[in-house]
Amino acid sequence: MRSLPLDHPGVADHRGPGRFLWWMARGQWQTLLGGMIFGILTMSAQAVMPAVLGRAIDRGVAARDTRQLVLWAGVMLGVGLVYAVAGIMRHRFAVTNWLIAAYRTVQLVTRQAVHLGGTLPRKVSTGEVVSIGSSDISHLGQVMDISARFAGAVVSFLLVSVILLSTSVTLGVVVLCGVPVLMLLVGPLLRPLQARSAHQRQLMGELASTAADIVGGLRVLRGIGGEQVFLARYRRESQTTRQAGVQVAKVQSLLDALQVLLPGTFVVLVVWLGAPSAVAGEITAGELVAFYGYSAFLMIPLRTVTEFANKLIRARVSARRVCRVLSLTPDVTDPETLLPSPPPGSDLYDARSGLLVRAGRLLAVVSDSPDESAHLADRLGLAGEEVDDDVTLGGVPLTGLARAEVRSRIVVSDTGAQLFSGPLGERLDVGGRGGVDLALFTASADDILEALPEGLDTAVTEKGRTFSGGQRQRLVLARALTSDPEVLVLVEPTSAVDAHTEARIAARLREHRGGRTTVVTTMSPLLLDTADEVAYLEDGRVVATGTHAELLESCPGYRAVVTRDAEVPA
Repeated sequence: MRSLPLDHPGVADHRGPGRFLWWMARGQWQTLLGGMIFGILTMSAQAVMPAVLGRAIDRGVAARDTRQLVLWAGVMLGVGLVYAVAGIMRHRFAVTNWLIAAYRTVQLVTRQAVHLGGTLPRKVSTGEVVSIGSSDISHLGQVMDISARFAGAVVSFLLVSVILLSTSVTLGVVVLCGVPVLMLLVGPLLRPLQARSAHQRQLMGELASTAADIVGGLRVLRGIGGEQVFLARYRRESQTTRQAGVQVAKVQSLLDALQVLLPGTFVVLVVWLGAPSAVAGEITAGELVAFYGYSAFLMIPLRTVTEFANKLIRARVSARRVCRVLSLTPDVTDPETLLPSPPPGSDLYDARSGLLVRAGRLLAVVSDSPDESAHLADRLGLAGEEVDDDVTLGGVPLTGLARAEVRSRIVVSDTGAQLFSGPLGERLDVGGRGGVDLALFTASADDILEALPEGLDTAVTEKGRTFSGGQRQRLVLARALTSDPEVLVLVEPTSAVDAHTEARIAARLREHRGGRTTVVTTMSPLLLDTADEVAYLEDGRVVATGTHAELLESCPGYRAVVTRDAEVPA
């Protein structure tokens, strides 16, 4: 499967689900064409079978000609073999089309998730993205799957119409006029089906978000006794979703019933018109049998056409959801004109807060509001919602540099960082730089590794749930240290560990990051005491700088925050 860049014209232009489906079809036109060819062969073989059977009856059975009977029986065998081989190939192409459409969608959404970064969870719920991977890809795949049978249905219908017109003009006209009438009878059901399917799809996304919240916070819910509250909430939302599904099923069941009733009625009409012609001698017995076979066969293309319409509606609903995700833009984008890159070892400066991070030093940031210091850390790495030219590296605004360069030179590791599933060693050394053992030692996480039976080959479960909170925090810190960026920003890296572990981390961090720029937001005296410089924030502004000891002596506000005093000395 070829790669699909996000800046491809088809990806960048999402003005509607129809355009998206058309773009998807163009991207796999070879397999769609192959499926259509074999679909046409399959249904054409079925379509001519009644004609061959009628010839065998007239020229072999009715005429009592054994040679003709054997000849037409052989023709029937040949048509049957063509049908069997073409049917196998059509199915193979149909499955291929389904898989290509489904996994191209997964590829697009995954690339978009990487492209958006931290913007994605702020604009789209987790359940919305999960639903794309669980249900929407199926609907998109199905519309590509049925394309082969739909093409075969159209061609076989035209083929049968020509055969009927050449045999009986009356029956041919009935077929040509009757099918559009049947489609018109089914048409009014398609619009309410689309509206109800869209509503159900929205509720399913919301329900998936609720389920993700419950699973993610199950330990917290048990701690506060909130399990029953969220259980009742999930039950209400699931019942609402079920009712929406029932509404969809009502229209769907009526559509399915008409798919059987209308073609069946059509078969009866054709036979009713053909029987008097056979009695009057206008057509032979074999032709009457062929007419019945045509009428029975026509149920297949008619049902295929209505099935195609049904799946197309569901695919449009799913495509609209996918387009919504693909149309999102990150909070930070590359500028049209890139500024010259600052040299390595440049100072980092935030004009809004007045924070100056000197190159090669360990700077600690303390605030009376932890949210303020965390927000500042995000801004230092362009990881937050607010983006401006206030943050500069070597005098160059970060917004004037390529995002890839900023992300490679400045790494922000916050308290919400998660561990991904997979081998532990690969999840810690995501850049392939090595040095995992040293990073684990600095993060005081070597004891975690020793307790694992397979060491770095141990498989990490989803979000590292098998580890405790303190273990996950130390492993996340080790991952950040392994990346070894020019500037490393750590947000409360020791908030979930005990004092002894924190002391070891504080002592080792300074040595590990020696000569490189490190910013730590913390209120831990152990970390603050090892910092080259401490900056104290009030209302988002730096009001004092110095060493930990100097600020304890000269800044009452700082002393109150660090020592947890209830009142600030005058």
